[in-house]
Amino acid sequence: MDIFDIIKSVIIGIVEGITEWLPISSTGHIILTDRLIPLDASDAFKEMFNVVIQLGAIMAVVVLFFDKLWPFTSKNQGFIKKQSISLWTKVIVAVLPAAVIGIPFDDWFTAKFHNEWVISAMLILYGILFIVVESYNKNRISKVNTLSEISYKTALLIGAFQVLSLIPGTSRSGATILGAILLGVSRTAAAEFSFYLAVPVMFGASLIKILKFGFNITGMEFVVLAVGMITAFIVSIIAIKFLLGYVKKRDFKFFGYYRIALGLLVLVYFSFIPK
Repeated sequence: MDIFDIIKSVIIGIVEGITEWLPISSTGHIILTDRLIPLDASDAFKEMFNVVIQLGAIMAVVVLFFDKLWPFTSKNQGFIKKQSISLWTKVIVAVLPAAVIGIPFDDWFTAKFHNEWVISAMLILYGILFIVVESYNKNRISKVNTLSEISYKTALLIGAFQVLSLIPGTSRSGATILGAILLGVSRTAAAEFSFYLAVPVMFGASLIKILKFGFNITGMEFVVLAVGMITAFIVSIIAIKFLLGYVKKRDFKFFGYYRIALGLLVLVYFSFIPK
């Protein structure tokens, strides 16, 4: 690895920071970016890097929404914030389906589905679904408009939709937002709950990848990983604020069209460009 890999890490960090929160598949974009500008590293390091870099993006959620996520308060206010505890409990409930399926089958999903053909198909499929669901949802009135209105049952069902994102190209945020909208949750509440749901999921996924890779990381590998995470953190701050502002005024159809166009482009590109 050399200075050029640090530059590549910055580019991948930018891609991660944007695509982790927009419903367009961060894993899919990162895998495709690696095909175009691959890091000069082992497959084991790149597999770990592509997941652990997401910690930078997750820290953006922690920083932006610290007041809602931090469950403790001052002595005069009773130490514990009930709203935060309730939120975390719902997040944990929503995480369970992905944990039950994702942890034991992580290697299997990686071996079977981490390729450009699956990514293309999922980009196109969920692009179509976003357009169809938003058209269906156009005249519906949301039954759940705030996070506090999300029930434990709804949280669990949203978590079930998140299982779909184990296949790259699907998008974790895309699957959870799409599922939440179908369940009657408003776009704003769906997007925000998706942000919080990412925190334990990505921390857990990163821990698994780090343990599998081991701690024998070189100095240059550490620099490349740190630069990617920092870049993802900074870009994520901007992307999260953008998405929250966007969903207040617009639907997700644009992202559906983007996914379809990108999926077709990827399909054509890799049909003619050999590995």
